[in-house]
Order: sequence, then C-alpha cells, then structure tokens
Amino acid sequence: MMKHMLYTVPVITLGPEDSVNNALFLMKKNDIKRLVIVNGDIPVGIVTERDIGRFLQNDKTSRMLDQIHLNEIMSRNIFTISKDQDELLVQCAIRMDAFQIGSIVIVDNEKLVGIVTKSDLTKNFSNSFAGAYKVKDYMNTKMITCRKSDSLLFALTVLNRNKIARLVVTDNDGRPVGIISYDTFLRNSGYFKLGNPSTRDYLLPKDSAKESLVSDLVGNELLTIGSNDDLAKAARLMVEYNISGIPVVDENDNLEGVISTTDVVRAYHEVKVHAILQKNDPHFT
Repeated sequence: MMKHMLYTVPVITLGPEDSVNNALFLMKKNDIKRLVIVNGDIPVGIVTERDIGRFLQNDKTSRMLDQIHLNEIMSRNIFTISKDQDELLVQCAIRMDAFQIGSIVIVDNEKLVGIVTKSDLTKNFSNSFAGAYKVKDYMNTKMITCRKSDSLLFALTVLNRNKIARLVVTDNDGRPVGIISYDTFLRNSGYFKLGNPSTRDYLLPKDSAKESLVSDLVGNELLTIGSNDDLAKAARLMVEYNISGIPVVDENDNLEGVISTTDVVRAYHEVKVHAILQKNDPHFT
C-alpha cells in the first residue's frame, strides 16, 4: 500500500500473451479477483475471475487453460485516473458506481502505479464514515437464492447466467444459512492441487458436477448483519473477513437483503454529495 492506504500497490500483472492458467494461479496465490494486463508499464486491459468463468462457459473449443491467452478474454475498456486527482477515492467511487465496474487503474503519465478496488473503498469507508448511514439505506433487497440441496452445477450456472457474484443459501423456511460465490468455487477447486491437469473445468469438474451439492462447500456458520446496523460496521466486517457481501436479517433471522461492497461504493459516491447538501440546506436528510 502507499499514499495513506488509498490504493493497492504493487499491482499483480500479466501480459496479453500469458495464459488463463497463469492468471488463475496468480489469483489463487494472491487471493485477488482481478489482474491488470500490461504492455510494459502501460495498462491495456483487466481480467477478472468472472471474465474467465463466462468465457469458458461460452467457448466451444477444446483448448486447455494453458492454451488460452488473456488477450482473448481481457476487457480493453479500462478506466484509469491520475494518482494526483483531487478526491481520488470519491472520483473512483463515482466511476465504479456509474459504470458498474470493480476497479479503477491508477496511472502516472499513463504508467501503471496502482489500482483502487471495491475492497479498498470499503476499507476506507469503514475507517472514515462511521455513523453516516445504516445498512438499510443501501442494502439490496432483490436477491437470488439457492438451497444446500441444489447441485454445485446449478449454483455455478445461476451465477454465470445472471452475471452475479454470490448466491444466498437458504433453508426450507427461507432463512439464510450460507453464501456461495465464485470465491467459494475458486478456493475449493481441485485444479490447483493437481498442478496443471489436462482439464479446463477449473471451478467444477464435469465428472462430479451433477453429484456435488452446495452443502459440500457451504457449512453452517454464517456472518449476518441487521438492517439498522451502521453501514461502516458492515464495511469493517467485509474487510475483516475478506468477503464481498453479508446477508441482512431481521430479529427472527429472516432474510431481508444483502449488503455488499458494491453498495458501499455507492454510499462512498454519495456521502460527500450528501454532506454538501446538508451544509447548504439543514433540512436535507
């Protein structure tokens, strides 16, 4: 980290001709969700774990992961901002919220110097804006859920089809009992234990996909939060437990919504604007 912990540095990078296999091992090793693709010191793209998953789902070739280059997958429409930008984190939050993206690349005269992710903004929010908002002000009440008895193949298909990061796992009464996400699949993937096997099913082997259940990866311990809790508390918990979303429950443990790093980014975007409005109009709430 550097410059008052504003953004992540050094950034984990690869080149456009590097393979998906290399990217996955770096993500796993460094516990990150994205890599910046560079040409020398110049950022030319971004690849995320979900980009790889969606590509492989749609790719009709039989190539192995070490035969697929990142220039086929990477997003070339990267968003950059100068390291000297005023209100750097606020400007990053505005762009992330507006374009629904997970990171902003920080540059100095077009050269890569760092990256701001949702996790960076969430950490800073937890330290800077205690008491500004409640969880209910920003939680998402539109959720897609699954059951522990559902197959892992079903859960992964739902994640890919809906382009979402996580599913809340519920019991038969609709109460949350777990979370399953791309991270869950990635952390439990046997692909990394085998080195470089001749397979491309790094998240879920096809030979066991239908038999494996959500309950095989999701335990019985679940972190939850209340809708009236401080949003900064939710942000702190996400940072502390290295997660990107927390189910929101009422006093009877009924599911009310989910609060995520995406929601914290939106709050980060709006907190300064609200402060200005409150200063100019004491009746603004």
